[in-house]
Amino acid sequence: MQAAAAKKQASTGSADVSNVAVWLTSLDPSAERAASTTAAKFVPKLVQRNKVFEPHMLVIHVGTVVQFPNKDPFFHNVFSLFDGKRFDLGLYEAGSAKSVRFDRPGVSSLFCNIHPQMSAVVVTVDTPYYGVSDAEGRISIHEVPDGRYQLQVWSERSTPDSLRLAETVITISATARDFGPIRILENPEFTLAHKNKFGQDYVLPSNPDYLPH
Repeated sequence: MQAAAAKKQASTGSADVSNVAVWLTSLDPSAERAASTTAAKFVPKLVQRNKVFEPHMLVIHVGTVVQFPNKDPFFHNVFSLFDGKRFDLGLYEAGSAKSVRFDRPGVSSLFCNIHPQMSAVVVTVDTPYYGVSDAEGRISIHEVPDGRYQLQVWSERSTPDSLRLAETVITISATARDFGPIRILENPEFTLAHKNKFGQDYVLPSNPDYLPH
């Protein structure tokens, strides 16, 4: 199914409409049981390259294993010690990879303990019907059976109240495959600033390869 553009409204009028997660939870118990047996077709990756996570956000089904390949010529230390999945991969070198199983629903904010500018988000949902908006705000969710669904939305740049207001019940049928525009408010106080895994400010390393840029 195809969604109309997700729209973030902000006072600046220049809101970023990418990386809005939308997922559908079936309100038909029998359909939900069938959906829960759907197996992942690939292993998603959050690649570390040029001191950036690629992509910035993943939406995955509960139980999915995510790989974290290090494509930079130096060490990284990926961690998530907040809501969602808590883990610390420790230092690992260029060319190596580690993996994490996300075993319960929630939003996991990920960072690198060496490079403070690195951040990513993993949204884990208990449904196979989900999508992420592109740069133009468009969202596609594939192979959604007909039925009634709870629609939920998440964006790291929005407010909890706005996300709750965006929740709604929709009906998917042969004549209704588009759930229309989604409007959420952008949080004017949003920031990616954070502490390291020890709850302290980052200390710039002496090796220039590790420095933010």
